[in-house]
Amino acid sequence: MPTRRSLTLILALCLVLCLAAGSLQAAAQPRLFQASTLQALMAGDYEGNLTYRELARHGDFGLGTFDALDGEMIGLDGIFYQIRADGRVYPVAGSMTTPFAEVTFFKPGRKHLLDKPLNYPQLLDYVTTLLPSLNLPYAIRIDGVFPYVKTRSVPRQQQPYPPLAQAAQRQAVFELTNVKGVVVAFRHPDYLAGVNMPGYHCHFISADRTAGGHLLDCRVQAAAVALEALPNYTLRLPGTQKFLHTDLTGSSERALEKIEK
Repeated sequence: MPTRRSLTLILALCLVLCLAAGSLQAAAQPRLFQASTLQALMAGDYEGNLTYRELARHGDFGLGTFDALDGEMIGLDGIFYQIRADGRVYPVAGSMTTPFAEVTFFKPGRKHLLDKPLNYPQLLDYVTTLLPSLNLPYAIRIDGVFPYVKTRSVPRQQQPYPPLAQAAQRQAVFELTNVKGVVVAFRHPDYLAGVNMPGYHCHFISADRTAGGHLLDCRVQAAAVALEALPNYTLRLPGTQKFLHTDLTGSSERALEKIEK
């Protein structure tokens, strides 16, 4: 017959194992990691405060930007790319920094095959039909053949940094035709406005990794769509002086419309 001491040890061991199992289960769940907030970026907080080496510890798939708003970032298959305002794609060193980015370790379910031509709004509407709920963030990957793609990148900014809507007025716009490529996207519910972009935020990179940027418009001929719901959200707030002392209240809906167009 077990003694009281042995029963106590058994119960303690069971408790430790249960807690460990719970921690492992939580760690295994899909997670979105985000550096800073969209509202802070829109206010002109472009100071890179997180290295890409550290960002890679939180995800292998994502999008964002660079210190001083120096171009568009796309993360795909564990590699980060920088599309600068000259339209070229550059490798990203681990020591480079970002003021805003969102990443996840992308592990989607089955792919949904699209075999009919769609324009950009129709493509996003199609993706929406695949979502089991509109109240969760999602990571989305679209591999396809694109008869037309329109992207943009913003040039490196100088201090004092202007608001994002003003910086975007100097954006460089690129148009591609008959190209294979990948759309890396996130979709966020409306209630996250200010923290991130409500709706879809999409970046594009060509299959040969020579062109891309923030996606403004496209037509797709055929594609494979993969997505993953992200019920866990980690937000890392910056400690920059700009973030700590800027008024980040108020609506940014109008400015967002200008930036997206």
